[in-house]
Amino acid sequence: MTAPAISIVTPCYNAASFVLKSVESVLAQTFSDFELIVVNDGSSDDSLAILKTIDDPRLVVIDQPNGGVMAARNHGIRVARGTYLAFLDADDGWREDFLERMHGALAARPDTVLAYCGWQNLGLPGARSDPFVPPDYENEGKAEALLYECRWPIHAVLVKRALVVEAGAFDETIRTAEDYWLWLRIAPQNPIVRVPEVMSYYLHHGNQRSTAKNALCKALDRWHIRRNFIERYPEQVAHLSRRRLRELTLGRLLDRGYESYWQRDLATARPIFRIVMRQAYGTVGDWKYMLPAWLPESWHRRLIGWRDKET
Repeated sequence: MTAPAISIVTPCYNAASFVLKSVESVLAQTFSDFELIVVNDGSSDDSLAILKTIDDPRLVVIDQPNGGVMAARNHGIRVARGTYLAFLDADDGWREDFLERMHGALAARPDTVLAYCGWQNLGLPGARSDPFVPPDYENEGKAEALLYECRWPIHAVLVKRALVVEAGAFDETIRTAEDYWLWLRIAPQNPIVRVPEVMSYYLHHGNQRSTAKNALCKALDRWHIRRNFIERYPEQVAHLSRRRLRELTLGRLLDRGYESYWQRDLATARPIFRIVMRQAYGTVGDWKYMLPAWLPESWHRRLIGWRDKET
């Protein structure tokens, strides 16, 4: 069989209520030279049965025991045949011309290895559902900007498969932000291109829960990823001062701590503050907020209550 231009990898775990809509958003694409690889990751609901009802030769369904989303994506990558890879989770969707516009952007500039676009949350209140287009990172400060934050989700990217394979695909030892670590191993070192349009969508649904444990895990994973990047690619950050590197690692971790603190999520903020203090980072003003993290949590909350009354 002739290899398709694009391989799309979709991990699926207990997604019976929305996987069909996600698959339909792919099959309706104006660019048709693709294969859609859906990896059913040990679902216990009707996901696999639903997938088997779809009659389209471009759809490849793989059934595997539950191994987690990263193992499912890596399985899809191993069997993919396309020149380019795209990733679409079972509760995500694309505008009908996503593949056409992204493939066109890469084809117009053969030296580029990755295209990214704007995105939008669906199902969240207020400004959290506003459409967003990431900045143009392709400039002299690209490595520093991406180290500070990579502001595109996994389903807003089209990337050359060879680069993903060369980078080792997704690191299955990371609990969260695995896509961020993959992009850091590809994007700073190679030309990338922005498509400044909102073409990818993330559906938020009722069974998604954000816990303090998850928030802390995400913050620490991103801290470790940034440190790993600096250690692995010293040439990418050689022009940055030690102070700036600490801002990009410990400073960004402290930012996450403050976000949790102002939401009164002390279960996340307190361990972050203690890590930052152990690294002797922060201003005098920061330490005034961080020091109470050494107190018992009940005392810490009482102190915050007194401060709130005073203001």
